Amino acid sequence: MMRTLVALCVLALFGLIVFTFLRDGSAPVLKLTPQTDAASYTTDFSLSLTSNRAGLKECVISATQDNKRVDFVRKIFPDKQLSHTENFRLPREAGFKEGPLELSITVRDNALLSFLGRGKSHLIQNLTLDFSPPRLNVNPGIHHVNQGGVAVVSYTVSKPLVHTGVNVGQRFFPAFQQPGGEWVCYFGMPHDMAPSDFKPKITARDKAGNEGSQTISVLAIPKVFKSDNLNIPDEFLNDKMSQYTAMYPAEKTPLDIYKRVNTELRKQNEAELLKIGQDTSPTPLWSGPFLRLPNAAGRAGFGDQRDYYYKGEKIDHQTHMGVDLASLANAPVPAANTGRIVFAGFFGIYGNCVIIDHGLGLQSLYSHLSEIAVAKNAQVKKGDVIGKTGVTGLAGGDHLHFAMIVSGLQVSPTEWWDEHWIKDNVQKHLSK
Repeated sequence: MMRTLVALCVLALFGLIVFTFLRDGSAPVLKLTPQTDAASYTTDFSLSLTSNRAGLKECVISATQDNKRVDFVRKIFPDKQLSHTENFRLPREAGFKEGPLELSITVRDNALLSFLGRGKSHLIQNLTLDFSPPRLNVNPGIHHVNQGGVAVVSYTVSKPLVHTGVNVGQRFFPAFQQPGGEWVCYFGMPHDMAPSDFKPKITARDKAGNEGSQTISVLAIPKVFKSDNLNIPDEFLNDKMSQYTAMYPAEKTPLDIYKRVNTELRKQNEAELLKIGQDTSPTPLWSGPFLRLPNAAGRAGFGDQRDYYYKGEKIDHQTHMGVDLASLANAPVPAANTGRIVFAGFFGIYGNCVIIDHGLGLQSLYSHLSEIAVAKNAQVKKGDVIGKTGVTGLAGGDHLHFAMIVSGLQVSPTEWWDEHWIKDNVQKHLSK
């Protein structure tokens, strides 16, 4: 009888231990972002805490420098929640100085065996405090920028950076560091931005999160863009909208499909150009003026303001963001300059399309092609045939829609055909 009782007690004790271990679960999981070894008072840290079963009990965050410890976050969890995110910065009032600092995080949960060290996690992050913002030295020169056009700036910075470029309104144009150490940035003045609102500013952020900035001296030149009225006939709608029927199955008529293609799909394509613009070489791939489609007559121009009419009723308004060039039907299309193919395929309103990257965010676009003769990632030289003109997409007749793009912003192509403009505005920043 005694043996049976002892056995039952041992079994019960074993069961209690198993239950306790299962109930406690594993130790809390900590994840600190950013994973960095440099910080400042403006660095935004985010600490993610997760407890499997026992629930969180306490979190303590402290910083130690020169044997002085400061506990600046102490979070208690009375409701035993299973997860929590704590956002924090280093406290200015602690008076830390530049140099090494140890960040320490301790988290406990409600483990029953806490006296054995269970339910506790600890993280130490060694940091170097840096409170000095980057100092910018912009290369001299007055920048003349046409509305819808491009400018280039080059500059040096006093320290390594993790992010820098030019801000124009809500747009950001990234800069690229060149082998000699200078940073170079192509930036544009949107066609729909008033010259008085064009105030480009260089921003730079170092590894610790310190930021420096400097405005760029510019002379913004206004442009008057042409206005056109375009009539959309049923013949065009019946011929073209079959390309897009699968995208808008709920629409019953070619006109309804067209309205969505000319607005929604156009905006979607513009957003995709921003993403494609990130696939770029950090150094220039091109040289000299860009080629124009040979023996081609100019049709629609960059920035043309278009009102669309159907049976006398205005149905839409859009801006033409390239130059239309008409030659012979199915004319060979040369690469305007040397670069790498970053897109080759059907591209919404543009139909069959090729986009070439020329480096530093500069790209050229060729659309409405009847044939595509290149594949993504292929290297092409200036003059190489990349396809043939056609009528795919929203083209009303055989032609090439040619566009120039800077970090996703479509800009006037005519500047890039002008050797003198390139020499005066671009080349001087690339040859330093």
